[in-house]
Amino acid sequence: MTAVRLRERHRIGRIGWLRASVLGANDGILSTASLVLGVAAAHATRGNILLAGIAGLVAGAMSMAAGEYVSVHSQADTEKAELDLERRELATDDKGEHKELAAIYVGRGLDPALAKRVAQELMAYDALGSHARDELGITTTLTARPVQAALASAASFTAGAALPLLVAALFPGDLLILLVSLTSLVFLALLGALAARVGGAGVMAGALRVTFWGALAMAVTSGVGAATNLVIAR
Repeated sequence: MTAVRLRERHRIGRIGWLRASVLGANDGILSTASLVLGVAAAHATRGNILLAGIAGLVAGAMSMAAGEYVSVHSQADTEKAELDLERRELATDDKGEHKELAAIYVGRGLDPALAKRVAQELMAYDALGSHARDELGITTTLTARPVQAALASAASFTAGAALPLLVAALFPGDLLILLVSLTSLVFLALLGALAARVGGAGVMAGALRVTFWGALAMAVTSGVGAATNLVIAR
């Protein structure tokens, strides 16, 4: 009888691109919809509403890309500095590094003798990799990728922002506020559910969380737009 090996499917490898993509799309929908609603509530013309939305899309995509790149690159710089330090310590104090790694395994529940043997064998195989993983928490799966994160954020923001803009462009001006609000909330709910599903979390909780905060943001922005229009009208 042939044994069948089932490979476990873990979602942790998706965390880097998933976080950047979900954040970008969510921000794209929410910020652009809020901007469109705020300008519409101030009784701006249809052309001005679309112009503000397009400007918000371009500015937001660039801001997301730049912010994500800088943030993740800072993480990558920190990881590199830590690895350089660990590399120097391995070169100058090999015995001390063996003891340090063994102590980590003892702290995780291994018998001291077994922990010492495991540390010796792992360091003989890949000393830097062992310390990077078990001492510093740096792994190939979770390592920082600045360019990937920046591109994912910009692309997902643009895709998200295009949705409320498309609704604003296609439907009549007197229904614009209502339709942009409703469709944007639907988009946010679907995005929250999808993100939760891909990440292995509760779908309903993910959808409700994103929808609640989206509705609050759009309501506040619309209120500010209407209030600003009243002040200017006086």
